[in-house]
Amino acid sequence: MSQPPPFSPTVTLLTVGRVWEAAFAGGLKPLGLTARKYGLLGHIRGMPGISFSELARRSRITVQSAHAAVAALVESGLVDDGTAHAGAASTLRVTAEGESLLARAAEVVALLDAEFAAQHPELTEALRVHMTRVMSATD
Repeated sequence: MSQPPPFSPTVTLLTVGRVWEAAFAGGLKPLGLTARKYGLLGHIRGMPGISFSELARRSRITVQSAHAAVAALVESGLVDDGTAHAGAASTLRVTAEGESLLARAAEVVALLDAEFAAQHPELTEALRVHMTRVMSATD
């Protein structure tokens, strides 16, 4: 009989992440959101007027994909681009409808956070400490 592989925090974190990513996707789906759309809306709300290049960098997608995704968000009424023509700097902002959708998504995230914290209190605290450390290092 073979030995189980040694414990890997990397593989464990990836496994835990996939389980909760699926729960996150399932919670967002009734709202008509994907994790990518949620992230894009969050970046646009957090930095109104963000450039497509910066939005792509933060979202880890190509600039072309950012343009296509934002066009879909504009068409859905979730984002407004006050310029929307080639060569002009974008003035992306989340619309009132987008803000409402983000508020409903925040409720989903809060429920998932509470469930995660109840199931994994030590991991929740370790993640909080880690995030605080990371955010302090960027200041």
